[in-house]
Amino acid sequence: MAGRRGPGLVGRAVTALLVAASLSVVCVGEVPRPPACALARGELTVDDLPAGSSVLDCLAVGRVVTHEGAGVAVPEPGTTVSVEALTVDGSAHGFTLTVAADGAVSYTYEAAHAEAVARARTDAPAPCTDSAYSTAGRKEYDTYEWFIGDGPLPGRLSLAEGRRAFEDAIATITTSRNDCGYDDTVTAKARFLSTTGNEAGIDRAARCTRRDGLSVWDAGDIGGEAVATTCSWSRPVPDGPEELLEADVRFNTHDFPFTNRPSGGCTHAYDVRSVATHEAGHVFGLGHSGVGHENLTMYANSFACSTDARTLGKGDILGLRSLY
Repeated sequence: MAGRRGPGLVGRAVTALLVAASLSVVCVGEVPRPPACALARGELTVDDLPAGSSVLDCLAVGRVVTHEGAGVAVPEPGTTVSVEALTVDGSAHGFTLTVAADGAVSYTYEAAHAEAVARARTDAPAPCTDSAYSTAGRKEYDTYEWFIGDGPLPGRLSLAEGRRAFEDAIATITTSRNDCGYDDTVTAKARFLSTTGNEAGIDRAARCTRRDGLSVWDAGDIGGEAVATTCSWSRPVPDGPEELLEADVRFNTHDFPFTNRPSGGCTHAYDVRSVATHEAGHVFGLGHSGVGHENLTMYANSFACSTDARTLGKGDILGLRSLY
């Protein structure tokens, strides 16, 4: 019995051509992609997700990134998130993370103010003569619409009292209220909407969580370093500051006492309106004024028992005018 014969020369040639054709169909049009970066579990640092990284390749959206104690959840592409804290000693505590439309990461760091602890307010210029200011590269282009959380408020204020205190503080920014004789030329606007069961997007370590579309003012535990924290989300605008999408504010009632009426017997409570005015400055795009400018509202400490930050200084007003 004769054995089986394999394909002849012509058959082998035809087979080879078919295989080559099938491979060309698979390969044509494919664009090589770099492998996704591997991130460890848990919190990340800015070194784990360095500038230039892609949040898409790294699957980093929603992950927490920290820098010197401050932290933010990585937002979706085309979004910037900033965390800014008011501290006991005026030291800087915050940074900004921007995710470009293509997913690329970049950071902006607040200058370190470690020497702030040793300075006294008497060494700084008077508020009406100090022209220092910084801005955060964003603004409210329309009307800042905000809510109050349904939990306890700083200073044990009732909802009605809290609303009045917060509205007054926000109005100080939108009307550039001051004792320096400057007219109001600021066009910023705000409107209170209602209470909400939603919480400010700020966790117990004063880190910005993922935004929910509502700008909420509330109180709670944000760790022992920050008296209050503002988290802001924005998006790029051609040829201008970024557009504010949401700004949440939380007072640290777990670690610090607050009062709406500081008296002569006050020793360490923070004035609700002074702190709220400072945080409202962040909402509308102001940054910290920095060391040597302790008498301005936007200095990173409102000082216990002081009501000075209820009105704006020269630099605070100039900063608002540069934006609005």
